[in-house]
Formats: sequence, structure tokens, C-alpha cells
Amino acid sequence: MGFTNEKEQKSTEMDKGNPANVYKVGVPPQPDLMKEFTGGMKETFFSDDPFRQFKGQSSSRKFVLAIQFVFPIFQWGRDYNLTKFKGDIISGLTIASICIPQDIGYARLANLEPQYGLYTSFVPPLIYAFMGSSRDIAIGPVAVVSLLLGSLLQDEIDPIANPLEYRQLAFTATFFAGVTQATLGVLRLGFLIDFLSHAAIVGFMGGSAITIALQQLRGFLGIKKFTKKTNIISVMRSVWGNVHHGWNWQTILIAAVFLSFLLFAKYLGKKNKRLFWVSAIAPLISVVLSTSFVYITRADKFGVQTVKYIQPGINPSSAGEIYFSGDYVLKGFKIGVVAGIIGLTEAVAIGRTFASMKDYQLDGNKEMVALGAMNIVGSVSSCYVATGSFSRSAVNYMAGCQTTVSNIIMSCVVLLTLLFLTPLFKYTPNAILSSIIISAVIGLIDYEAALLIWKIDKFDFVACLGAFLGVIFASVEIGLLIAVSISFAKILLHVTRPRTVLLGRLPRTTVYRNIAQYPDASKIPGVLIVRVDSAIYFSNSNYVKERILRWLADEEDYLNANGLPRIDFLIVEMSPVIDIDTSGIHALEELYRALQKKDVKLGIANPGHLVIDKLHASTFADLIGEENIFLSVWDAVLTYAPKVVDEA
Repeated sequence: MGFTNEKEQKSTEMDKGNPANVYKVGVPPQPDLMKEFTGGMKETFFSDDPFRQFKGQSSSRKFVLAIQFVFPIFQWGRDYNLTKFKGDIISGLTIASICIPQDIGYARLANLEPQYGLYTSFVPPLIYAFMGSSRDIAIGPVAVVSLLLGSLLQDEIDPIANPLEYRQLAFTATFFAGVTQATLGVLRLGFLIDFLSHAAIVGFMGGSAITIALQQLRGFLGIKKFTKKTNIISVMRSVWGNVHHGWNWQTILIAAVFLSFLLFAKYLGKKNKRLFWVSAIAPLISVVLSTSFVYITRADKFGVQTVKYIQPGINPSSAGEIYFSGDYVLKGFKIGVVAGIIGLTEAVAIGRTFASMKDYQLDGNKEMVALGAMNIVGSVSSCYVATGSFSRSAVNYMAGCQTTVSNIIMSCVVLLTLLFLTPLFKYTPNAILSSIIISAVIGLIDYEAALLIWKIDKFDFVACLGAFLGVIFASVEIGLLIAVSISFAKILLHVTRPRTVLLGRLPRTTVYRNIAQYPDASKIPGVLIVRVDSAIYFSNSNYVKERILRWLADEEDYLNANGLPRIDFLIVEMSPVIDIDTSGIHALEELYRALQKKDVKLGIANPGHLVIDKLHASTFADLIGEENIFLSVWDAVLTYAPKVVDEA
């Protein structure tokens, strides 16, 4: 035992006294260009290796796997049983009770007739059931997309003066929304939607929820003439402008009573998870009771506005109504792309949330293809943009859904409603639809998430607040533009202004850490150690060079003011630098020359595989000398300041 300790001690002393024994940075072999390119492409577009199941299979087996890959129902359907069906039928009936009244209201948000909301909960869920990979998403029209679509469409065509052209443009936008979603999935570009940050989505959703609720004041108060604008100032001006002669007290009474009932039911559902069904069936109960009340009292003759007529029958074909030529094609394309991406973002976020709760994998690109296919089919069958609904998906989950069969059950109920029950909605008051929508969108205001964002990242909160204020004070599209702009601004800020920190040695260790994070970490006399926490590219290379020189200048000023020894060595710790381009190498060369003029030696510590390969390819390694490239900061300090290390 004593011999071993003595041997280790001699080895340590030899390392301290002889820097030549320090390990050097390994230079990787020259990579094969084609392999490197294909590897990079595969990691970018096929990081999840989706085709691994096809390897080593026969042609017939590959054909079966291909069918199952496109239509997952043929894969999990083999293990489907009665137990799963019981869970699906209960959840399907439950979400149907929510979707029917909501769909009628959401169609009004999109400035379409009520039946189009029901159409959208019939065909798209059936397509998704065969192609979707999420077990929990409930498909149909949603409030945010309905409002967005209605807002963008009415800027192009007046839905009252030209209802046919408006409807055609809606189907055109839906078609291009589906094409956008499917294209992103087929080309495996799903990572693009991640550029819309979580903070921006929270703000956008919250602002949209308030805007939607304000829009419902028309039905809630019984106002006949209402502004077409969505911003809060125009809406409130319209509301108070009708206070003396536009409000209907009978309508307000119906709306207030049933909104209170809906909110109380939602409170019960949140308070006791076992009572989720109370909030689930509350909208349908509200519709039945309010319709009965209006029919019995004939409140419609006293100014209470009703749905009046919903066209019965299943979805008629709309293939001939889509604009494929003319001035409206480009307008439909633009609106469709925006609505498609928002719908996609919401659906994928919902799918990932419930997949993590049930511990199964969700293929985001397959989801995009499924969503795109259902909207393309929906566009030719009189549907507008459909996506996953968070409120309905949450109810679907709590009701015990097992597979996407719950969407099929919901579609069947909607089909029966279209065929036989639409006349019953004749006396349904618009006020109850407004109350249902208000109670539904309240859940989109996630103030707890906003507070958490404020605590974690103030810049993220700016993105959240900007999107929120943009939606409620300007318009939905302006809010969306602000959200995207701030998200990209954050990316650019982090890329162009990477963090650089000073490192010091932790007492009694060979570990070097940020001195701002670890106040006990001590600086090495005569040595300045700077860490760059980002890849060095053309966008930030000049800033990195100037920031390092500024660290040096600040340190020299401090040392001069206190009569301490000057800096002789500057070590750049590069372990976080995952890559570097020609501009970055050029910046390092300029840094080296600037330090030469100051008689300061430059050292590089712990460069990664890609970085060291490029440093050698550019001859920068020869410029500073191989002896100044180290495996770690400890090795560099051991070489540059051995006496300080011995004293420590």
C-alpha cells in the first residue's frame, strides 16, 4: 500500500514538474466527405431512424410494414379488444357531447354557417383515426384556428355580402393548410415549428382566448350590429355603443345563468378528477335546457336570437368550390399556410403532452402527414381547418380513451346529429353558444405558465407579453407576427452575442469554473482563462474576439490599479464550442496577433472533434504551435504557471 502511494506521489510530482507528460489533444482522422454529408443529412431529417423496422425484412413484410407505417390503425388494430373498446366508446360519447355545441359556436367564429362546424367534426376525425399516431388527441375545429381563419378571410371577402365566395376561399385555405402540413411531414421538416417558442405560444393563446371571449359579447348581450374588428378597443367601443338600445336583457339573463353553470361544472371537474364527466356533459345539458326554455317561453319573439336553421345531411362535396386559379389562389395559400402552421403547432404540442403522460412515442412527422391528409380530404368535403383540441383531448384522456377509435365514435355521433337532430337546434339561443365558447377558452389563459416564464427567462416573458398584447390590441395575425419575430430575435441574440465567462480554480481541486457562479474560485496570477459558451460562426466571431480582448483589458486595468503582476498568458476554454467556421478561425487568428502585440501568449484548451479538425485544416494549429493546444485548462495552467500550481 505504501509503495503504491509513493508511486502515485512521484507520478504527480513528475507531471507537475515536467509539462511534456501532459496529454495532448487528439487529432481525428480525416473524415470521408460523403459519409460526413450523408450522416449530417440523416441526423437532421431522420434523427429518429423511422425506417429501422424495414431493415432485413422480406419484400412482402416490407409492404405490410409500409401499410402499417402510413396507417398505424392496422398495427395496433391487431391487438384491439373489448376492454379497449369500452374505454373508447365512453370517451367518444363524452367528447361528442362537448364537440356538438362547440362546433356550432366555432363555425360562427369562422363566419361560417353552423353545419360547417359539424362537418369538420365528422370527416377529419375519421381520416385521423386511420393515419394518426396519438391515442389521445380529439380532432375537430378549435377556437383559436377558427378565429384566425375568420379574421384573415373576412379581410379578403365580406362573409355577409358574398357568402359563397367567402366559403370557397375558406375551403381553399383549408386545402393549402393541409398541403402545408403534409409537405412538412413528408419532407420531415417538423423541426421548423419548434422555432415558435413555448413562451410565444403561451402569450398568443392567452391573447386569442381574451379576443375570442370578447367576440362572444355579441351573442352574450344580444347585440345585432357588431364590429368586424377583433382588437379590444374596437370591440369595447361596439359594446358600449349599443348599451342603450342594442342589449337584450332576456339574452343576458340566459347567457349569465348558463355561463355560471358551465364554470361551476368546470370547477367541479378540476376539484375532483372523478367528476370530469360533469364538465364534459355540461355544454350539452346547457344546450338542451336553454333550447327547451326558449321553445316553451317563446323568448325568440322577445329579441332572443337563435340558431334557427342548420342544414341537415352529411357533408356535401366541395371539390368544385376550391380556387385553383384566379386572384384568390394566392390569398387562400397565404391564409392556409398560417392556419395550417398554427393548427399543427397546437396539435403536436397536445399530442406530445399526452404521449409523455402515457409513456409512448409520438412521431411528429407522421402526425403532420395525418393532419395534412385529413385537412386535404376535409377541404373537398365542406370542412374547414381541423386540428387537435386541448380541452376535448383532456376530456378524452380522463374518460379513459385507449386508441383513436374514440374519434370514430365521436364522428358517428356527429353523423347521427347531422342526419336526424339538426331540427332540434332551431330554438337554441346564440347566447348559450357564446357562454360555451367563453367557458371553453378560459382554459387557454395559462397565467401560471406566464409567471413561470417570468421567473425563468425575462426575454421569454417579453416574447409572451408581446404576442399577448399584439393579439388583443391589434389583431390575431399581428400577434402571431410579433410572436414569431420575437422568437427569431431571441435566436439571433443568442447566436450573435454568445456568453463568455472568466474561469477560476476551485480550492483544493483541478477544476476550473465560472467565477461569477463560484465566488470561491480563484484566478491564477499571470493567467487569464476565458470560456466561450457557443459555436463560433460568422455571425458572432468578431464579437467573441472583441469580448475576449475586453476581458483582458478590464483585467489589466484592475491589476495595474492594484499593483499586481500583468497577464502573460490567455487561455480560451473551448469545450462548449461545438463548431467553428472560417470566420471564426479568422477571428482567432486576429486575436492571436492582437495578443502578440501585447506580449501575451494564447493557449487553447479542450477543443472538440470538429473544432480541432478545422484548426489543423486551416493551419491555425501551426500558427500558435501544437504545444499551446491543451487537453484541459488544468494542463494549460500546469504548463504556463507550474510554480503557482506547486504553491497551490
